[in-house]
Amino acid sequence: MTPPPPAGRWPDAARSAVALAFDVDGPTGDAMLSGAIWRKPGYFSLGAYGPYRALPRILDLLDDAGVPATFFTPAWVVETWPDACREVVDRGHEMAHHGYRHERYWDLSPAQQADVIARSQQVFEDILGAPAVGFRTPSGDWHPDTPRLLLDAGFTYSSSMRGDDRPYLHEVDGAPTSLVEIPGRWDLDDYASLAYTRNPDFPIGQDRIAGYQQTLDNWIAEFDGHHAEGLCMTTLFHPKVSGKPGRLLLLERLLEHMCDTGDVWFATCRDVAAWWTGQEAAPHA
Repeated sequence: MTPPPPAGRWPDAARSAVALAFDVDGPTGDAMLSGAIWRKPGYFSLGAYGPYRALPRILDLLDDAGVPATFFTPAWVVETWPDACREVVDRGHEMAHHGYRHERYWDLSPAQQADVIARSQQVFEDILGAPAVGFRTPSGDWHPDTPRLLLDAGFTYSSSMRGDDRPYLHEVDGAPTSLVEIPGRWDLDDYASLAYTRNPDFPIGQDRIAGYQQTLDNWIAEFDGHHAEGLCMTTLFHPKVSGKPGRLLLLERLLEHMCDTGDVWFATCRDVAAWWTGQEAAPHA
């Protein structure tokens, strides 16, 4: 694994990198996979709020800040809200793979995973004009064969694992590959602070919603730490969670803080992966 670049060695001599990322899950997930969601219109509407109402707000916020982002989106959401998803691409952002209906990859055989990937890539091709090159596993983990399948399907990066705060290359059968990992952390998942659901309560045993100022302070502290060490920070934000009016102000203030800090390279996950691949290919002293 290549050591992290010294501070000031990211593109444009930036000290750190930020790859903002949003998971546009919509109403996909366990309830859709089991069929229960079709008996729960309120739960369906909670998820649909993300691509229907929250996503346009987030795109406007990113436009105002001049910052690109990556949107990991189940292909079912792309099929159901095609205009909203095309708008993401039209505004210069990246759309990336997040399953077809937010499947749990660790539960699927390699053949089943390959089917989900192929079906989703066809949706991206048909509606967005190109297949995805980035992957974020739904539900936070994957099958041991998943990296090989991603390489076979032409993906260049994943943003699924948790074990670092800088990119690295995945190995298959003990050998390094070209598949870049851009790790995300639960510290920067809005569900950890802002989610509220009932029947069942989730997260079990925790306060329902954290204070907004405390949440913002936590996110800013994470950025400040990444920036101080010259690392790469990405997020696991969800439009249906943090794209609501009051919470959008938290995102706005986080963006303001990062932009005001200066010396930051803002990029899509796709661009981070491409740059890191170039660093891996370059000779090292």
